[in-house]
Amino acid sequence: MRYFIILLALMMLGISCKSPEARRPVTQQSGSYLDEAVARNKQVVAEEEALIQEVIERDTAHQYHSSPNGFWYYYHTQDSAASQTPQFGDLVEFEYNITTLEGTPIYTKDELSPKTYRIDQEELFGGLREGLKLMKEGETITFFFPSHKAYGFYGDKNRIGRNVPISATVTLKDINQQDNNQNQN
Repeated sequence: MRYFIILLALMMLGISCKSPEARRPVTQQSGSYLDEAVARNKQVVAEEEALIQEVIERDTAHQYHSSPNGFWYYYHTQDSAASQTPQFGDLVEFEYNITTLEGTPIYTKDELSPKTYRIDQEELFGGLREGLKLMKEGETITFFFPSHKAYGFYGDKNRIGRNVPISATVTLKDINQQDNNQNQN
């Protein structure tokens, strides 16, 4: 009887040592939601860029430039003699306003300006951050930003709604260059 109990215990031990099987999720998603979101975002970007192109085509008074960063701009005041543009860490002072693409004011210069900003070290919406790096002291430029370069899907949670392309007219007042050695520490 004693051998029978030992044999039974060994058989139970052998059966219970089976490696566990992985549990499968109850529902499996194919990634279609992500694919739909990407397609929807591409459509929004295409519609906004088409709207900006319509505004540009109607405006024959200005010569527009396309930025490799995904926005368009034209000069009101251009300084072809100056060569200094803001670099990483430089402190700039600027004035700006924000309007719809058609020119309806959203934020006036009085509400937003003057503003100081340390290049690439402080919070500022992406399009304006890149646009300031194109400017020279004393220049005034009007930028056209698609929503993904401005306030994006959420807007500014105040006056700018979701997925709203905007225009900003910016005047760069001053560039205070920082020592490159300070920026690397």
